Amino acid sequence: MSLPSERFILSVADYLTGERDGAVRHEYVSGQAYAMAGASARHNRIALNIAARLNSHLADDDCEAFMADMKIRVAPDLFYYPDVVVTCDKPGSDPYFRTEPRLIIEVLSPTTERIDRHEKLAAYKNCPSVQEYALISQEGMMVELHRRTVGEWQAEIFTEANDQCAFESVGLTMSLGDIYRNVRFDERAED
Repeated sequence: MSLPSERFILSVADYLTGERDGAVRHEYVSGQAYAMAGASARHNRIALNIAARLNSHLADDDCEAFMADMKIRVAPDLFYYPDVVVTCDKPGSDPYFRTEPRLIIEVLSPTTERIDRHEKLAAYKNCPSVQEYALISQEGMMVELHRRTVGEWQAEIFTEANDQCAFESVGLTMSLGDIYRNVRFDERAED
């Protein structure tokens, strides 16, 4: 009979120090760090299309759009790297993460879809500053937008190129055609 191995618990301070000095990004969940994988061309095109529009749209606003490398702290022991995030908080004592995300967008990948749909959705629903969370397929045109309303969350699904997806939390509407601009579905996507 073998003894169960001890689980190493990483402190938030050690995690943040390691992220500053490390070459690989990690998400942090309750004392555990999880390495982030690279992304496909499709994944990058979708995220870039949205981030570029948000960046331009928010040019004269107090809110800022970030893509891929900005951590968000959604709970004391929970840090994620969304594909695209809009935050409206002032930079705090650490320039490597923000604490008040308003809009979070994840491009779904086979390796992350379960976590994005369940674990992260639950965490974001519990983060008071999050008003919208979008899950975007890279396998075909499909945006699933979760929005906080009075007392509950509602979801909308968009599937047609001319569908208008309104990110109400930041006052920006994009067609699926714009979100998926230059995306080639005949390319193989593995992440």
